[in-house]
Amino acid sequence: MNTQNSMTEGSIGGKMIRFAIPLFIGNLFQQLYNTADALIVGNLLGNDALAAVSATGTLVFLLVSFFNGMYAGAGVVVSRYFGAKDTDKVQAAIHTNVAVTLLSGIILTIIGTAFTPIILGWMGTPEDVMAQSVKYVQIYFAGSLGLVMYNSLRGIMQALGDSTHPLHYLIFSSVLNVILDLLFIGVFRMDVGGAALATIIAQFLSALLCLARLMRSEEAYRLSLRNIRIDWPMLKLIINYGLPSGLQNSVIAIANVVVQSNINAFGTNAVSGCGAYSKIEGFAFLPITSFTIAITTFVGQNLGAKEYERTRKGAKIGIFCSLLLAEAVGVIVYIAAPFLIGLFTSEPEAIAFGVQKARTCAIFYFLLASSHCLAAVLRGAGKAVIPMAAMLICWCLIRVSILQICVPIFQSIAVVNWVYPITWSLSTVFLIVYYVKVDWMHGFEEKDVRHHRVSHGVK
Repeated sequence: MNTQNSMTEGSIGGKMIRFAIPLFIGNLFQQLYNTADALIVGNLLGNDALAAVSATGTLVFLLVSFFNGMYAGAGVVVSRYFGAKDTDKVQAAIHTNVAVTLLSGIILTIIGTAFTPIILGWMGTPEDVMAQSVKYVQIYFAGSLGLVMYNSLRGIMQALGDSTHPLHYLIFSSVLNVILDLLFIGVFRMDVGGAALATIIAQFLSALLCLARLMRSEEAYRLSLRNIRIDWPMLKLIINYGLPSGLQNSVIAIANVVVQSNINAFGTNAVSGCGAYSKIEGFAFLPITSFTIAITTFVGQNLGAKEYERTRKGAKIGIFCSLLLAEAVGVIVYIAAPFLIGLFTSEPEAIAFGVQKARTCAIFYFLLASSHCLAAVLRGAGKAVIPMAAMLICWCLIRVSILQICVPIFQSIAVVNWVYPITWSLSTVFLIVYYVKVDWMHGFEEKDVRHHRVSHGVK
């Protein structure tokens, strides 16, 4: 098996940075998908159209997040067996994951197109943007197979240590997405449906490019269409790793729907302003997201290779880099917030809402980075239940409780904004206590010692 993409040898910092940089650039271009929609829609179709697109973000995350969590579990399994150089298990994990992805894409298409009007109604989407929001989401989910297939195949390639090829494909499809946005909206005079159509075309292309790459590979992890089937023992293992992340993502998404419902209650300008900030936050947090993926892959591969001391050092380096980047980016967003929000809308009240949220949250990005990095280490070690518990308690139960109690009392959107740094800090404390007090690698080292004793006849 080719070791070129292995993270079990060489400089720890160098390997992680070289892996994270293509991830960052790739995530940067992926963020262009919805951001290009928002920028072009806001500037060419107006503030109401921007609000219509912004109001759909939490719904999209709600319906996609569970499957993305499952794919993360598959990535841990692939990286573990790749690190252990177990070719047969890598093959079984890859083909099982692709089979499950095809099924989940079909399910997501049906659910997304059928239940969108109902869910947006529950969220209290403003009536003046409801029709456009429904149209955008239904077209978006008509092409959801391309979305989930790309995320799944990209996760497989990253678990194998390849973050470069997904980057190339994503740059191509992201640029195409912008071109199609301008063509459909600027030239053909389509409404928000044109933006959704441009996105799904680009997503399908990026998925097809990843698929072709894996099918043409000469390595042991080559993908064969005729071998795409479910290996039930492997599926059980993927579910064991992925289900906690999937459930965590889903429940957090439900909590975010509650948050969006509270934002919707403050009117169209609040929806468009806060929606613009969410696009900026998506860009701002890309360096940290890239390091968290690198951390999970690094930990998974090195534990598979039984490189325990290397695993510990890599986790510390990844966490340090992420915290440093997070706070640097947070300061930039805090200072530049009026300009950045103004790129999306010229409505003064909408800009004010966006700036208020940016200057509440950005300075606390280090807390969000702490939670994500510690969770990434634990997931790479197969301990996905612990971060799931932290996120569910802090980002869901406590976040929703604060909103339900405090918003009716204070009737201010500041409550909605402050609920984020408050719950980020709680999850960070929870995970730091576990990370410091509990030896998260103890089970691996102990199992290795037992295996060594048995193989040498030592009782």
